[in-house]
Amino acid sequence: MSDVALRVENLGKKYRLTGRPPHHSLREALVGLAKAPLAMFARAKPETEENTFWALKGIDFEVRRGEVLGLIGRNGAGKSTLLKVLSRITEPTEGSADLYGRIGSLLEVGTGFKPELSGRENIFLNGAILGMGRKEIERKFDEIVAFAEVERFIDAPVKHYSSGMYTRLAFAVAAHLESEILIVDEVLAVGDAVFQKKCLGRMSEVAGSGRTIIFVSHQMGSISRLCSRVICLHQGRMDFSGGTAEGISRYYARIGETPATGTKAIRRAGTGDYRAVDVRPEKPMFSTFEPKIILMRVEPGSDQKTGRCWIWVTISDEQGNPICQCDSRINDGIVNTGPQSYEVRFELRTPWLKPGDYYVSLQIRGFAVADVCENVCSFRVLPILPYEMALPEEGFEQGQTLADFAFQVGEVAAQTVE
Repeated sequence: MSDVALRVENLGKKYRLTGRPPHHSLREALVGLAKAPLAMFARAKPETEENTFWALKGIDFEVRRGEVLGLIGRNGAGKSTLLKVLSRITEPTEGSADLYGRIGSLLEVGTGFKPELSGRENIFLNGAILGMGRKEIERKFDEIVAFAEVERFIDAPVKHYSSGMYTRLAFAVAAHLESEILIVDEVLAVGDAVFQKKCLGRMSEVAGSGRTIIFVSHQMGSISRLCSRVICLHQGRMDFSGGTAEGISRYYARIGETPATGTKAIRRAGTGDYRAVDVRPEKPMFSTFEPKIILMRVEPGSDQKTGRCWIWVTISDEQGNPICQCDSRINDGIVNTGPQSYEVRFELRTPWLKPGDYYVSLQIRGFAVADVCENVCSFRVLPILPYEMALPEEGFEQGQTLADFAFQVGEVAAQTVE
């Protein structure tokens, strides 16, 4: 058996923007046709580039069994349209999407739920829609109800449920019924942090069991925690397909959140014997646990003095609080200067910086302070956390950096009191 769970080839979906007859039912269309036989046809305009819109165009990718694929992109990029095509809710205009296994979809919270029916009845209804037998649903029923935490209200109509209860039950049904392919769209945008972590844990279990997940979210922390690779969509086309960290960087760049990284107008001081030129990060965005690399060039002043100098680099957070200061004398970074320029590579290995924007200041020192550059460049730390089970906002309210830590928990031996 092939290990391909889903194959998409040259997929496209086109919509008409204007010229559609206003009838919404067969009865209305027939009545309108009887009253004015030619009017309906007169309103229908031929398709042109001006009155059509390609929500998807030229989409090609494969998903392996057991893989967790993230779909990311700006609003309107085509993510939800792609999921609707994959879920067989809408037909593609061109191309194909072949799925090799039973599919379960959670495209909108509570999609397919009937408000007048009870939670119990909706569980069986959704299971039947997914092609599952009654015995199979009964086997999973208690687990679904326990996960959703709606035991007391399982026989009440879901129209009386709160939004949180509705969300929990909808996700529980989709995640526990045994489909080979699970499609999830923005479910983690709803619910509290405890529920979100339960969802992440459950989807990790689903992926670990060999089932395939297609996951859409604007929460990059959830994408980085769950997905082994990502596809980034832009204006209906594939903009990127590959590793999670690089894909998230592309997403931030597309939404215009790439920080300014080149040398800019700054306050300078010093004798000018040497100047730092073209100070920039190796790339505009880093994950929390990878080294942050700053590149620069040191050039002599007009006097071209010779001597020795060293560099201080200070990393500060968005509020201007210094996080750390690194002195090149400590790490063989003394420059024996002359009339030529020098390329300098600074690598910050630790500490692990929390997600956010950071600013680089530096000084070049010798017998006197030769150059001072405040906030000469910046870089962003992405919410790709070094912890296996964590949400980006969970437990990181205090402190300025992340830590490599461990807890060891053991049972305390019972003591006999005489």
